[in-house]
Amino acid sequence: MVALDISHSRPRPLARTQEGGGGQPSVQGKARAATRRGPAGGPVVPQSVRGRFRRIKWTTLALALAVFGLLPFLRWDRGPGEPDQAFLFDLVKGRLYLLGVGLWPQELYYLTGALVLASLVLILLNAVAGRVWCGFLCPQTVWTDLFLAVERLVEGDRREQLKKRGAPLSVRRAAELGVKHAAWLAIAAWTGASAVFYFVDAPTALREMVSGQASVLIYSWVGIGAALTYMLAGFAREQVCTWMCPWPRLQGAIWDPEALTVNYRDYRGEPRGSAKKAVELRAAGEKAGDCVDCLQCVVVCPIGIDIRQGPNFACINCGLCVDACDTVMVKLDRPTGLIAYESWTNIERGRRGEAPRRRVLRPKTIGLAAAAVALAGGMGVVLSGRSMGGLTVQHERNPMAVRLSDGRTRNVYTLRIANKTGAERRYAVEAEGLPGLQLAMVGPAEVVVGPDATAEARVTLTAPAREEGAVRFVVRADEQSYSAQDVFVGATMPQ
Repeated sequence: MVALDISHSRPRPLARTQEGGGGQPSVQGKARAATRRGPAGGPVVPQSVRGRFRRIKWTTLALALAVFGLLPFLRWDRGPGEPDQAFLFDLVKGRLYLLGVGLWPQELYYLTGALVLASLVLILLNAVAGRVWCGFLCPQTVWTDLFLAVERLVEGDRREQLKKRGAPLSVRRAAELGVKHAAWLAIAAWTGASAVFYFVDAPTALREMVSGQASVLIYSWVGIGAALTYMLAGFAREQVCTWMCPWPRLQGAIWDPEALTVNYRDYRGEPRGSAKKAVELRAAGEKAGDCVDCLQCVVVCPIGIDIRQGPNFACINCGLCVDACDTVMVKLDRPTGLIAYESWTNIERGRRGEAPRRRVLRPKTIGLAAAAVALAGGMGVVLSGRSMGGLTVQHERNPMAVRLSDGRTRNVYTLRIANKTGAERRYAVEAEGLPGLQLAMVGPAEVVVGPDATAEARVTLTAPAREEGAVRFVVRADEQSYSAQDVFVGATMPQ
C-alpha cells in the first residue's frame, strides 16, 4: 500500500533520517522544512537549477508563449466577405474560425468532441507520465516560470530574495520591487491583449490599442486578463496548482502505479547522512544511503514539497528535483537517478531487490490511445463531409391542411435555408414524394441567401385528394443541394 498525500502546506516527518531518529524530525530538520516557503507564509520561493528538464521547460515555455502570442496574427484566406484571421472567435457573427473550418453556433458539438478528445489525451498523458502536462505546458506553470525568471533577474536567486524580504526597506530595495512589478504588469498586459486578439481582428485591434482608439470594452477585457495573470502567476503560483485546479483532486481516481512519475528511490537513498558519515558507515560494513539530505530537491520545487516523503498529488512532475539531485550526485561522484521518472511499481520492485520493468504500453494506455485516435479520426471524417449550407422545414400548424374547392389538399411550409459560404447564393426549391405533388412559392421564384446568413421562404404543396405521407424538399444553387423531410397531411374538412 502507498499513502498519497496532497496536503503539502505542513511539513511531514522525514522518514528514516539520521538527524532525528525514529522517523521524527530534528530541530534542524524542522528549520529546513520551514525554509521551503517565503516569509510570513508567502508563496514558495524556488531556487534556480540547471539540467535537462530545466532546458525542456525553457523550450516549452518559449514555444507556448510564441504560439499564444503569434497565432492571432496568422492569416488564412477564406474568400471574399470572410475574415482572414486563422484563429478567430467572431462574437459579432457568432462564428468560430479554425484555419479552414468555420463553425456556427448550432455546430458546437464539434467543440464538445474536441473537449472530449482533449480529456482523453490528458488522461492518456497521466497514465504514461502523471501530471507531466502540469509540469511543462499548463498555462499556470508557463506564466509562473516566466514571472519567476523576471523575479530572479531583478532580485537574485532564492537566498538573495529571502535575505532581502527579511531586511528593512531601502531605496534600492524599493527600486527593485518597482522594476519587478512593472515587468510583471507589462507581461500581464501583453497576456490580456493577446487573449483579446482571438476575438477581434488582431492587427486592427493592436493598432487601435496603441493609438488609444480601441473601445472601452476592449480595454476592459485587456485589464481583466492582465489582472488575472498578475495575481495568479505573481502571487497565487503553486496555490493554483494545488487548491484551485481540479486536476489534483482527480488523481485519486486515475492515479496509476505504472505511470512514470517523479519518485525518490528510497531503497537506494536511505538511510540518509552526510558524505563523510556515509564513508565511515560503509567502511564499518554498515548500510549508508546515497541521499546526503542536502534539501536541494526541496528548495528547487516550485510547489514546495519533499518528494522523498513519497508520492504526492501536489507534485506537477516538472523534473526540477531530478536535475537538482543529479547535480549533487555528479559532484559526489555517485550514480545519478536517485530521484527520477520512475513508476511506483518499480520503486516497490527495487525495495524487494528485483529488476525494474517498464510497461508504458499496456492495456490501459493502448485503449486510451485507440479511443483518442478513433475520436480524432471520426471528427476528421465528419468535418471533411461537412456541408456549407443547410435546410430546415417547419410545417404550418394552423391549419395543418386545407381542402380546396376542386377536392385537392394544400399544406403550407416555412423553409429556412442556411448559406455558410462567403458568397451570395440563389436557391431553387423543389419537392417530391407524392404523386401529382405541386409546389408554389409564396414570393419570388428563387430564394436569395446572403453570405454567411440564413433566409426564410414560404411554400405551398398541393396534392390530389386522399394523398398523404412523407415529402422531401430540395434546394439547389449551382452544384450545391440540401434536402429535408416533412409530412404532407390530408384534409378532413372542406374549405
